[in-house]
Amino acid sequence: MTIALELSKNKILTLEELGEVTSSLRRAGKTVVHCHGVFDLMHIGHIRHLEQAKQLGDVLIVTVTPDRFVNKGPNRPVFPEEQRAWSIGALACVDYVAVNHWPMATDTIRLLRPDIFVKGIEFRGLEDRTGAVALEEQAIREVGGRLEFTGDVVFSSSTLLNHHFNIFPEETARFLRSFTGRYRSEDVIGGLEGARRSRVLVLGEAIVDEYHYCETLGKAGKEPVLAARHVSSERFAGGALAVANHAAAVCDRVSVLTLLGGVDSHEQFIREHLHPAVEKIFLYLENAPTIVKRRFLESYPLQKLFEVYVMAELDRLGSQSAALCEKLEALLPQYDVVIAADYGHGMISRQVADLLSAKARFLAINTQVNAGNQGFNTVSKYRRADFISISEKEIRMEARNPQGDLKLIVAGVAAKLSCERIIVTRGAQGCLCYSRDEGFCETPAFSGRIVDRVGAGDAVLAVTAPCAASGTPPEVLSFIAGCVGAQAVTIVGNRTAIERVSLARYIECLMK
Repeated sequence: MTIALELSKNKILTLEELGEVTSSLRRAGKTVVHCHGVFDLMHIGHIRHLEQAKQLGDVLIVTVTPDRFVNKGPNRPVFPEEQRAWSIGALACVDYVAVNHWPMATDTIRLLRPDIFVKGIEFRGLEDRTGAVALEEQAIREVGGRLEFTGDVVFSSSTLLNHHFNIFPEETARFLRSFTGRYRSEDVIGGLEGARRSRVLVLGEAIVDEYHYCETLGKAGKEPVLAARHVSSERFAGGALAVANHAAAVCDRVSVLTLLGGVDSHEQFIREHLHPAVEKIFLYLENAPTIVKRRFLESYPLQKLFEVYVMAELDRLGSQSAALCEKLEALLPQYDVVIAADYGHGMISRQVADLLSAKARFLAINTQVNAGNQGFNTVSKYRRADFISISEKEIRMEARNPQGDLKLIVAGVAAKLSCERIIVTRGAQGCLCYSRDEGFCETPAFSGRIVDRVGAGDAVLAVTAPCAASGTPPEVLSFIAGCVGAQAVTIVGNRTAIERVSLARYIECLMK
């Protein structure tokens, strides 16, 4: 190991160790200066920033965003957290380095209690659409410190990596060059901001997703049965609950109207796992459980083995339609956007679909094809829709056309439902967006790493529906769908929801 690497290694501490060091430094009367960032590609801008920061005090500490929280686009970070920490530690002006525990620096500031927190000149005036800098300023003031800005030439790791490191396939790089030539990141994030004021009602089945992680042992000794050892389990709020959580990332006023079981309702779990800002409107089905989908998975790689559905027979739900329609009659006038997350498990009957088609101010729908509805749940159960977000398989199922021209199928569905906009998600092929006024546009897939596809379509529906209602241009809408989908497939199940700040950062970095 070289001397430089050895010196760098000695500077790298855990966050807890760094907290003890900063406490000792403050007791010794030293001024502690703190910088934070991803530092995915160390460049002259970073070096100048850190050197100027060191001049503001006695000791410079730097914290690095961990790999799992880097939201700067596909295949990022290029350099893993350990290498990024080492490169920073190699600088003479840096005294200590630690990898952060959180996606933002706010909790880190409260832990380390520096005297000065330093940002680059590009953040002066707190002009940051993600809101992170304002939160960081609040945190540094809470611990008795102050926020300072360095002033020098601004460089961008994302710009350098996007343009010189070939982190995208050529098709994606070509699309981004074309798209960023016509739109700015402010235009795209403006689409999200425009949706923020919409009053959104999410309607659909509540589903508790259970993930049971196993290690397969092989075939049982005497029977043709796959044997596995249980490792761990976790539960997520899925179905319409997940859609509401995602919608709360972009809209300030979100309600969810859903059906819980009169027995085995899981209501406490559901209430605890819905976003605090989501208004909860529950109806109950007598002598039936809340839907639970149990998925058994190989722990590594994350691969599904089989599923078990716990739910009532579809014909048991017919008696609930009248009560649901009565509730909707009172609620629909209060909302700008209604998102029907229709999983085909009986809650949204033909009667309910007719009411939504007739009276929803702006109706966004997704009808999911799954084993529980055996492929019978298609968009034609609705008489109209203003916006549809649907997978290619699901819209082909509607047309009963597995091989035909997708654009002709989409145009046909749009005409049938008098629908102005449709987004078709296509997995590795990205998404296709249709607009009655502007025709078709396509966005390639941005995802560089796929962990789990479950819930990705729900995330796209939840975020794009209010954007479509607020008049976001089709190309921008399609781009947002691609960004949301790329983030969603990195999440296991519905463990977390899309977040406004991380989505805005992702968009900004992708467009640099």
